[in-house]
Formats: sequence, C-alpha cells, structure tokens
Amino acid sequence: MTRLTTSSRQDNRLDEGRPILTKQAAEQFTLVSAGVVIVALTAGGFWLSYAHLAEVAGQHGLKSSPARQWAWPATLDAFIVAGELLMLRAGLRRVTDKGAIALTATGSVGSIALNVAGVSGTGGTGAVPLLDYVVAAVPPTAALLAFGVLMRQIHQLVGQPAGHADTPSPQPADMVTITSAGPPEPPVRVSESKPRGGRPASATVEELVEIGRIAIAEHGTLSRSLLRKAVKDRELTIGSERQTEVMEILRPEIEAAGSGPDSN
Repeated sequence: MTRLTTSSRQDNRLDEGRPILTKQAAEQFTLVSAGVVIVALTAGGFWLSYAHLAEVAGQHGLKSSPARQWAWPATLDAFIVAGELLMLRAGLRRVTDKGAIALTATGSVGSIALNVAGVSGTGGTGAVPLLDYVVAAVPPTAALLAFGVLMRQIHQLVGQPAGHADTPSPQPADMVTITSAGPPEPPVRVSESKPRGGRPASATVEELVEIGRIAIAEHGTLSRSLLRKAVKDRELTIGSERQTEVMEILRPEIEAAGSGPDSN
C-alpha cells in the first residue's frame, strides 16, 4: 500500500511538470520564430532601402559609374549597421549605449529622409502620387522598427534568470533529521530564539529528546552528563526532573546502542 502511494505521488509530480515543460518549449519556439521573422524583416527592409538610395544616387550624378552608385548608400547605411552592432553589444552586456542609439537614429532618419526626397526627382514635372512617398519610406522605417523589436527581445532574454527549472529549497540550518534503524521521523525545528541576557531558554521534552538522540549518534551512548553538556551547547537549560524523564524515554535507544545509561 505504501509503495502504491509513493508511486502515485511520483506520477503526480511528473504530471505537474509536463505542462511547465510544454510551456517552456512553446515559449522557446515562439521566441526563435519571432527572431527569424524580425531578422528577415530587418534584412529585407535594409536591402530595399539601400537599392532605392543607389537608384537615387544614379539619377543625381553617379549614373556613369555603377560602382560608385552602389557604394554611395553605404556612406549613410554604414552608420546604421555600426550603431545596431554597438546596440547589440550593449544589450548583451545589459547596459545602455547612448552613442550607439544616436548613431543608429541618425542613420535611420537620414535614410528615411533621403528615400522620400529621392522620389521627387524620379518622375516628370507632374505631381508625385502620395503612395510613391509611402513606398519609399516603408522599407527603412520597417528596418528601424524591426531592429527595435529585436533589441527589446534581447534585453528580455538577457534579463531572465538562467533556467526556469525549480530548484529544491535548501533545508534550514536549524532543521535536524535523525537517521535510525526504525521508521523515519519528521524533522524537528530547534528553537531559534536565543536570549539576549540572563538565563538560557528552557527547552521542551521533544527538543531535549532529539538533542539526546544526536548525542547517542555522536558518542554511541548517552549519560546524564553528556545530555547536560549537549543541552548547554545549544544554550538551553534542563532540570533534574526533565533530565530523568528524557533519559527514561531514550533508555531503549541507549540500550540498543550497546550501553546502559550512566548514573552521573
């Protein structure tokens, strides 16, 4: 019957752990998926913005040199890349790099402004449709916002404690467990209250019995003097009548240890 009860408790603990593991796996999958989408969005928006700036450069003096036409946007977008890398480093170190933020913001705002400004020179003399400006502004704006979301995820990830597994709580130092040949006994909490002055505090019979058991385990026997010393070491007191009562309770254990009680 005891084995069945123990097995049932173990099964219940396993069942309780399964939802937690499933939740952790779902969170990790969601985080990884979101990271992939954010990185793809950042790369796509950056590439579209870079390509449009290259077209603008070709329409304003660099058309005769395709190499310079495609290198020119780097003079602006390189600030964004450098700032984002520095922000990533700062996020991993859990600090704020204001210089990296300013560098990224300057490059991003400049990229958005030039992408929008370049639309006015691509058509004829007629009015430019509003949607043309929107198409030009969306890629750099999306790249900026996507990177901001990525930085937020990194900050949250770095700020989490290492591991979600529940660790067993340490047993308090004042909890004493007695190991004997018989059935296990529940731990007994020794009184933590220590007097600031005057006589030491008295102890209950249960506390004195446990102190005596510890002395038996350490010395292989127990005498009245050993009991008094063990109680005194814990800054407690024991009267003569209480001492006799404790010795009578522990007499079977003393005899089982191979020695009768000392009369001292």
